[in-house]
Amino acid sequence: MKIIIITGMPGAGKSEVADAFSNAGYPLIIMGDVIREETRKRGMEANPENTKKVMLDLRKKHGPGAVATYCLDGLCNQESNIIVIEGCRSIAEIDVFDDYADEVVIVCVHASPKLRFSRLQERNRDDAPSTWEIFRERDIREISVGLGGVIALSDIMLVNEGTLDEIRTASKDLVTKLT
Repeated sequence: MKIIIITGMPGAGKSEVADAFSNAGYPLIIMGDVIREETRKRGMEANPENTKKVMLDLRKKHGPGAVATYCLDGLCNQESNIIVIEGCRSIAEIDVFDDYADEVVIVCVHASPKLRFSRLQERNRDDAPSTWEIFRERDIREISVGLGGVIALSDIMLVNEGTLDEIRTASKDLVTKLT
């Protein structure tokens, strides 16, 4: 099995890249959905404060690779030999997937902080940061759990500073290249 991991800071464009793989028929597991689902299971609203608490709690109780371990159930149920994981945030999570798959390819999507903040505001999801300060705190938290290491170890870097059409074209090209 080959696992393609899509990583990057919040609002960089990971979903656009992951959607290109999904639209091409490859199974997609979104790690942020695991956190949002667990937050709701605990009877909490999936807002930034609560998802932060749940993410940190899972890692505290089950180790830094906890969220990836939660994803393994979804991997076991797939028939495809290529599976896409969106949102990996630590080297420990990469290690969980490395132990499971024959090959792991890490793709990082990068965009500037101001552009990412703007995108998160436009997306208007429940867990979107409402202020620049909350956005910066989230970035620092993401880096503190290991996202910087995953970005540094990425095999492929896509810079997403352009238009939606440009990232979609680059994503389709990437699907062709990796599959």
